[in-house]
Amino acid sequence: MKPLDIDLREPLLELVRRTSTELAPDVAALIERAAATESKGTAAWNAMQTVLENIHLAREKSAPICQDTGHITFHVHSPFGYSQRMLIEQMLWAVRTASAKTYLRPNSVDSLTGKNSGDNTGLGFPMFYFHEWEKDELCFDLMLKGGGCENVGAQYRLPHAPLGAGRDLEGVRRVVLDAIDKAQGYGCSPGIIGVGIGGDRGTGYLVSKEQLFRRLDDKNPNAELAALEERILSEANQLGIGPMGFGGKTTILAVKIGANHRVPACFFVSVSYACWADRRGRLSWKNGEVSYD
Repeated sequence: MKPLDIDLREPLLELVRRTSTELAPDVAALIERAAATESKGTAAWNAMQTVLENIHLAREKSAPICQDTGHITFHVHSPFGYSQRMLIEQMLWAVRTASAKTYLRPNSVDSLTGKNSGDNTGLGFPMFYFHEWEKDELCFDLMLKGGGCENVGAQYRLPHAPLGAGRDLEGVRRVVLDAIDKAQGYGCSPGIIGVGIGGDRGTGYLVSKEQLFRRLDDKNPNAELAALEERILSEANQLGIGPMGFGGKTTILAVKIGANHRVPACFFVSVSYACWADRRGRLSWKNGEVSYD
């Protein structure tokens, strides 16, 4: 099949539906384990029971997990020769159709007029990132990220005197924990933390959000970053913020860290926060066969 002959509109629509209504198995499993650690009858326990019921009902009824179906971001990996314009047209069709079928809430608002486009499309909405690779398959990674958790993201410039944070991994640890502490349950905790070290202001946030595509049970291939992820996770869950800020044992479900090179004058640490409704999905296409993950 030639690249221009591929029609993935219906599979892409199904990707949007699944991502909006069903949590990835690794996310759901970790939430279940976290819920089991909270003391029965507490506000934290009740919050987690509500989260579990919400996950079940959304899957059962094929309804959005959260009323804020979020900002839509696609990362597309493709072999040489595929038309980005063609693929964008098919992704836009899927988004518009998903909006009409109410898998997505109309969320794209003109920043100057305040007018809602009504179909989740507009300037820079959705976002599309393309990556060419050597594999003989197409891969679409989709993230639906709500506004509440987006609001508690943060970016720090090291050194950061108020925290005594220098230009090293100890400095990174201090500012990330500060960002989690300042969130105080806003952004619908327990959350997932994506961290981008280095880059410029823009690419720092991009790296931090890319971490949110990682499985929650994976291990960072960089030993130093893997250790830092585990340490921040442990210390964050000792803050006592807990689910929805009600106190308890689980403030954060996972911490994922990536790093880019930087210029000598700059050392940015960018923190992206994903709520418990960590909506990510993947569609793979190879030799006419479609699979979801």
